[in-house]
Amino acid sequence: MEFVVLPDGPAAAAVGARLLAERPTPTQIIPHASGRPWIIGRFPPGEVVQAEAGQRRIALIGATAVAPETLRRALERARSVRDLDTTAGSLPGSFHLVVSFDGRVRVQGSVSAIRQVFRATVSGTVVAADRPQPLRRLTGAALDETSLALQLVKPLPPWPLTERSLWQGIERLAHDHYLELSQDGQAHERRWWHPPEPEVPLTAGAATIRMALQEAVAVRTRGGGTVSADLSGGMDSTSISFLAAEGPARLITTRWEAEDPANDDRQWATRAARSLPDAQHQVFARETIPACFTGILAADADAGEAPFEMIRTRAQLIHHARATAELGSTRHLSGDGGDELFYALPIYLHTVIRTAPLTAVRQLRTHRALYRWKRLPLLASLSDRRSFARWLASTSETLTAAPPRPTDPDSGWASGTRAPAWVTDEAVGRIRDVIRETAVSGPEPLAPLRGQHFALQAARHCGSAMRRAGELTSRHGLPLHAPFLDDRVIEAALSVRFVDRGDPGAYKPALAAAMRGIVPDGVLGRPTKAEFSAEVYHGLRANRRDLAELCEDMSLARAGLIDPAAFRSALLGLHPVPRTLIPLEGTLASESWLRSVSSSDSTPAVAGGKP
Repeated sequence: MEFVVLPDGPAAAAVGARLLAERPTPTQIIPHASGRPWIIGRFPPGEVVQAEAGQRRIALIGATAVAPETLRRALERARSVRDLDTTAGSLPGSFHLVVSFDGRVRVQGSVSAIRQVFRATVSGTVVAADRPQPLRRLTGAALDETSLALQLVKPLPPWPLTERSLWQGIERLAHDHYLELSQDGQAHERRWWHPPEPEVPLTAGAATIRMALQEAVAVRTRGGGTVSADLSGGMDSTSISFLAAEGPARLITTRWEAEDPANDDRQWATRAARSLPDAQHQVFARETIPACFTGILAADADAGEAPFEMIRTRAQLIHHARATAELGSTRHLSGDGGDELFYALPIYLHTVIRTAPLTAVRQLRTHRALYRWKRLPLLASLSDRRSFARWLASTSETLTAAPPRPTDPDSGWASGTRAPAWVTDEAVGRIRDVIRETAVSGPEPLAPLRGQHFALQAARHCGSAMRRAGELTSRHGLPLHAPFLDDRVIEAALSVRFVDRGDPGAYKPALAAAMRGIVPDGVLGRPTKAEFSAEVYHGLRANRRDLAELCEDMSLARAGLIDPAAFRSALLGLHPVPRTLIPLEGTLASESWLRSVSSSDSTPAVAGGKP
């Protein structure tokens, strides 16, 4: 899917003509009431719902169950595009909302970034798109060197630097805003969404989560046919599978056989499958699954937005998409997003200690036992009252410090921002400067409470990764959906009190409470969580030759961003613990992406030693 949204003016009509000249037979052209082009793009069948009320138009693009009549009534009631906030905040599913309203246009994506909006100025008029690729073709945008350097920071850059586009002049719309376009080509960003206060007790919150998840999954299964879902044995995928089984669609569950014989996913997935007798259960044997990092040298023909964060499992995603589509599935439901919303994050303690101190003492004891925190660093962490801007500025000073250990308590707004050792001093300086400049501007966090901010940032990071994974799998026959990352599900999850959501004495207590009665208790009671480092180590061995070749004549090195010898040593060296592998993946993804962009461009992405 790819589309561009145009304002209702003559200058925008000229931009539309350019788009049509470039792509003379688009799948669909949706006009304003004036007849000028409004939305131009390619859409999967059944993923556009439209309605009209006089001169007004509305379109939902994506996964939605709303009826056109409901949208028409919303248009009739509205007096301005702002009045559609209620509609945007009430509908289940995951979609772009686009409105043509009395000469003005409203366009927005989703809170999680599964549906993202990009904007750019073309011939003096602002236009929007769901991806940067068409905007780049219209503007000839050059690569943003600093944004590329930020891609090397792990585990990820601090917000709001995660929101930077990699292309100069192309911007990402903020997750809680919509873009309003006027007929003269001007644009304004308007905030419409606010994160919920975490005040709902567990019992009430579980009911809301259950309803939101049921609606999210029903959006994908209501049309019947055949859908597939992960059934790894974990609580997240298991919940999605049981919810999908409630719908009219035929269900196929899929699982990849683990490399490590000690991985107990198989036992739990098998137990869950026994309670889903009407579903087809497909297990992909270990020897049929491409190893991690397979195809690392292959260029991505559609690599325009950003490095593919899931580069390690790219070949596996393609294999799964093709094989599952051959089984008849028309869409695949993933459990991704469950960890980000429901895992008991230690950062919640920063709020719990202030709102429920007696309960916090018990939870602190459990966390200390789990992470082996020392008393004095823990007290210092919990007493940290720095504003978001002050904390952000401080991350510039620790970029090259040793990575934090699991035994280091950290109640900051995020954790562990580091530049790997192979990043050059020049690149580190560039990253440090942009962090400081951003901090001086006084940015606000995603939410006033640190736990909410951290969870929202994690959800957006997951959403961005899933968006690009979905674009990849769709090209191989199987669209990817992540119901946990629908806006209504995120709101329901984040409304539950930290003291309940973050209880370390139970595994994902809010999700477990929501799924009780839907997922069998024997499955919900799983006390373990599998890890997959064995697959990563196997992939390093199996693809060592290709990984070594990738280290030759690196585009990132020619751009002055990394020391190739240091990176090669780190990549091909020993990794006694899996966490040392995490920083490598960002560099591998960035190198693969930069090569793909260079090979698809008529002019190199890296020239004269710089991107």
